[in-house]
Amino acid sequence: MTLLTHLFGKLANAAALLLAVLVLNFCLIHLAPGDPVQVIAGEMGGASAEVIAELRAKYGLDDSLLQQLFTYLGKVAHGDFGYSYYFNQPVLSLIGQRLPASLYLALSSLLTAVVIGTLLGVVSARRPNGLLSHVVTVLSLTGYAAPIFWTGLMLLLLFGSVWPVLPVSGMADVVNPKTGFAYVLDVATHLVLPSLTLALVFIAQYSRLARVNMIDVLSADYVRTARAKGLPERVVIFKHALRNALIPIVTVVGLQFGNLFAGAVLVETVFSWPGMGRLVFDSILRRDYPTLMAVLFFSAVMVIAANIITDLVYRLVDPRIRAGAR
Repeated sequence: MTLLTHLFGKLANAAALLLAVLVLNFCLIHLAPGDPVQVIAGEMGGASAEVIAELRAKYGLDDSLLQQLFTYLGKVAHGDFGYSYYFNQPVLSLIGQRLPASLYLALSSLLTAVVIGTLLGVVSARRPNGLLSHVVTVLSLTGYAAPIFWTGLMLLLLFGSVWPVLPVSGMADVVNPKTGFAYVLDVATHLVLPSLTLALVFIAQYSRLARVNMIDVLSADYVRTARAKGLPERVVIFKHALRNALIPIVTVVGLQFGNLFAGAVLVETVFSWPGMGRLVFDSILRRDYPTLMAVLFFSAVMVIAANIITDLVYRLVDPRIRAGAR
């Protein structure tokens, strides 16, 4: 019951935060320089003053900013996020087409980063002054310092020209489309480079975090007691020490989800991955207000959901929080 009460409180806070996100996104985007009607007119090769006035009336851009805001909030309350100026289709349809690709990329990158980064941190923590620990430290600092777009371009150059063994653009083969399991395998192959590019920065962070926390945990009294009982080292490491070392990592995973999406914008652009990050990039260039606001809103939903899930996982990992909640 305590957990449910806590969850309902989190959901109420999330609803208020999402309303603030809607209002803030609307105001910032509409006050930014640029006119979507002029962009549309430019794409048409130019338009008369009458056509421009008709476009403004069609998209409701001739109303006051406050009136546009209340109209927009009313539509969103009914599940209507508007019509894309550039793509010429409902925004929800665009989101539905792009969201799965972004989730594939984000979740695969996050899983890769957490697993590999944690294992590297555990291995290097067992001998903090050993050669392997120093190698992991150097690689972590290198991966963290390298810009995401630069890493993506280097991988694209390596596997697209020097050693062409992996696809470097798109989500699937459009020349020879696959079906069934062959399609799943094709998507997984196309996912390797974008996912690795996005994961490398976070692998560096999680390996450093896991190393520091494991070194601290391995010196704790309960770990020395477990070793004194004659337990196998793998049991001491993975059952007793790692569980406590994971607590800060779980926290950082939730906090980094927003950064993960921000990095996805660059990765999707480099590898032509058809996700929401690429949609953000195209919408900014075309001043496509409805699409941009909807993408930012759903991005906020994913970040807030990730933080709520992280909070629940945190309570499952650390029994002291559940005991304190009572």
